[in-house]
Amino acid sequence: MFYTIDILGTIAFAISGVLVALSKKMDPFGILIIAFVTAVGGGTLRDILIGETPVSWMQNLTYTYVIIVSAIFTVIFRSKIDYLRRSLFLFDTIGIGLYTVVGIEIGISAGLSPVICIALGTISACFGGVIRDILCNEIPVIFRKEIYATACILGGVTYFLVRKLPIDNGLVFLIAGAVVITVRLLAVRFKISLPSLYKEK
Repeated sequence: MFYTIDILGTIAFAISGVLVALSKKMDPFGILIIAFVTAVGGGTLRDILIGETPVSWMQNLTYTYVIIVSAIFTVIFRSKIDYLRRSLFLFDTIGIGLYTVVGIEIGISAGLSPVICIALGTISACFGGVIRDILCNEIPVIFRKEIYATACILGGVTYFLVRKLPIDNGLVFLIAGAVVITVRLLAVRFKISLPSLYKEK
């Protein structure tokens, strides 16, 4: 279950990276690089922080193959999924939901406290997108007033609350991931955002 969620998150983030690269009219190499850093950037930082080296994608070539196949698929079928803004938002949202629970579970396996596990989950979910946006000359979503990292934190809190119930661990994954995705979707749908420190012009 855990491995499946990790692979699904990798696919979702790789697709979101390709969509951004296509919108910037990058060449095939640029598209592949952006797909790669989006998919494994957050997980790489997470693994380095907990001293887990070589990092996970270096030990398992499946991640590399999944990213390459996802990138090729997205480029070939971009006309089918190329309602760019909506598609990017959807795959990015799915990615943060899945990677939040992956990061939390890895933190638990490392024997870390719930607060640090939630931080690791948020880093796993958000920092691939941060690297993607920086390379694409965009202000990362996490640094704007959108509900993004906040959704990951709420999903992390939900994970530890639901984990106390006598239910299957796989269901805990699904509930926590669904909370992240739902919060993000509702925030965008109803234009809910963090308060701004700046006056509107």
